[in-house]
Amino acid sequence: MALKMILDCDPGHDDAIALLLAHGNPAVELLAVTTVHGNQTIEKVTRNALAVARIAGITGVPFAAGAHRPLVRTAETAPSIHGESGLDGPVLPEPTLAPDSRHAVDLIIDTIMGSEPGTVTLVPTGALTNIALAVRKEPRIASRVKEVVLMGGGYHAGNWSAAAEFNIVIDPEAAHIVFNEKWKLTMVGLDLTHQALATPDVVAAIAAIGTAPARFVVELLDFFGQTYKEAQGFEYPPVHDPCAVALVIDPSVMTVVRVPLDIELTGTLTLGMTVADFRSPAPHDCTTYAATDLDHAKFWALIVDALERIGDPE
Repeated sequence: MALKMILDCDPGHDDAIALLLAHGNPAVELLAVTTVHGNQTIEKVTRNALAVARIAGITGVPFAAGAHRPLVRTAETAPSIHGESGLDGPVLPEPTLAPDSRHAVDLIIDTIMGSEPGTVTLVPTGALTNIALAVRKEPRIASRVKEVVLMGGGYHAGNWSAAAEFNIVIDPEAAHIVFNEKWKLTMVGLDLTHQALATPDVVAAIAAIGTAPARFVVELLDFFGQTYKEAQGFEYPPVHDPCAVALVIDPSVMTVVRVPLDIELTGTLTLGMTVADFRSPAPHDCTTYAATDLDHAKFWALIVDALERIGDPE
């Protein structure tokens, strides 16, 4: 049975790789791609998503732009990591797909409500604004989705503050809505994604594919690696967002534990912190999970396989 997926993203170097993985894996049926403010403005990340669609030869999938700012706060972007375009490094082609006329929130709702209950997985890899707005506008989607698998947060440390991860802290109110909804939610946070390092052997394996999409990924990783080294001191860059897609494709790629999760909204030093309560076994009604350990080789094998299957559509 196909893994029906909505990818809600803010491309972003690692979002671009997540989109390529979702498109290139034969088990995934990509139902829609929606964009949200985050790594750059909504205009830039939407253009980036459509450019990646051209690079990968994605057709027949609706792309829609969503929220241009957080629910409450001023919009914040990440040029220190992703550059002024949000995808600095490679030369991006002009998009050939036109965005869907619907707002991303409406596309999300329409797609879930038009699908069989329990079949659609929501995979947000940016701020959770679109997802929060969708479940507030149409509460029935909470019982109709199969699950939410998101990249964001972390139970040990942050990256945009000492306590908070970027996707969560740029719209903590939206995250609070999404984490407290009664659907199955898995947090693929920094504790997991910092294990997904693009080491030299990984980059070499991708380069050996020899296609335009593979060269695009190598160029992404080259720029991303430099900014991660300068901004956060990583020897090799961690690719966060594909980890969430990989978990949907193959749950054996990482270890996941059930644990109560919530979002800090009032702390002076801890705003946006994803608080995980590991003190005792999770209560029977707990619907939140956290990813803890990654099978590095299996994860990168999924990405290499997807790129090989995409081929050279340009």
